Amino acid sequence: MLIEETHVDVATQAGGDMRIFIFHPKIDGYPKAKFPGVLVFSEIYQVTGPVARFARQIASQGYIVAAPSSYHEFIPADPLAYDVPGTDLGNDLKVKKKVSAYDEDATLTVDHLLSLPTCTGRIGATGMCLGGHLAYRAALDRRVHATVCYFATDIHSGTLGEGMRDDSLGRTGEIGGEVVMIFGKKDTHIPPAGRDLIRKTLHDAGVSFSFYEVAHAQRKSPFLFSYPIFLSYFEIEIELDIKTEIKIETEIETERKRHQDNESTNKTNTPAPQKTDAFIRDELSKGRYDPAIAGICFQMLLELFGRVLRSDLGPSSAAGELEHVC
Repeated sequence: MLIEETHVDVATQAGGDMRIFIFHPKIDGYPKAKFPGVLVFSEIYQVTGPVARFARQIASQGYIVAAPSSYHEFIPADPLAYDVPGTDLGNDLKVKKKVSAYDEDATLTVDHLLSLPTCTGRIGATGMCLGGHLAYRAALDRRVHATVCYFATDIHSGTLGEGMRDDSLGRTGEIGGEVVMIFGKKDTHIPPAGRDLIRKTLHDAGVSFSFYEVAHAQRKSPFLFSYPIFLSYFEIEIELDIKTEIKIETEIETERKRHQDNESTNKTNTPAPQKTDAFIRDELSKGRYDPAIAGICFQMLLELFGRVLRSDLGPSSAAGELEHVC
């Protein structure tokens, strides 16, 4: 399927115009064809070549893709380099930006997709690393029906944004669509306790979920962690009781302290260990790209988006008691 690429600059309350890169499928002879929309959130490097190619892959399957620039309050929409200065700047801006500003970016991007006459009104979201976390937060918007998070960072520790105190995990019960989360089993960005916390929170919130860990995908870092989870589709409003909320917040605080302590330790280590994450990023500067695994994960994305975004499933019904059979 052919693709047209444009961009739009959208005013924000947080500061600066946000550039949204648009990747629009085109079918010759069908100028009024309609497609579902998909948000693609980038890593800390903004919309780089690999992110744009990822967006094109999705668009070529018949989705209008919108990729917002993350740091419009601070710098232009140009991508940061995959090097030490680019990484340091991206990590610095990640915790300077307010969580509310990240949410505004997502809301405005969904608004833009829904304003297009060629959009069906069905919206999905995906992203990698920082973008995986932003996709998770986008799933809190009931207009988002399907979400795929690649190695989403900082969810378990609640350390996204200014002050490094986000509420993503505590709001898990607000998720109304189906979510898939993919991480490497050897990825050190989320320790076992962090993975268990995410999984238990999803379970306790009533979200139907499954998870997938790629056996040989990893990233070596002394203070960042990561993990995979697939969530299934539920149109259900969940309210966590007070005891559950307190327990979750206590566990988040434990993970946040562990994260901050490890970060302080990392700053004293010179040089820092080489990370080996980003196995879907199709560039070789850091030797992490795994085409075979990336292809499998992309098929998971296509299965979810194809089933949920292309079909009008209607409201979900309560699942009956499962029959125990061989």
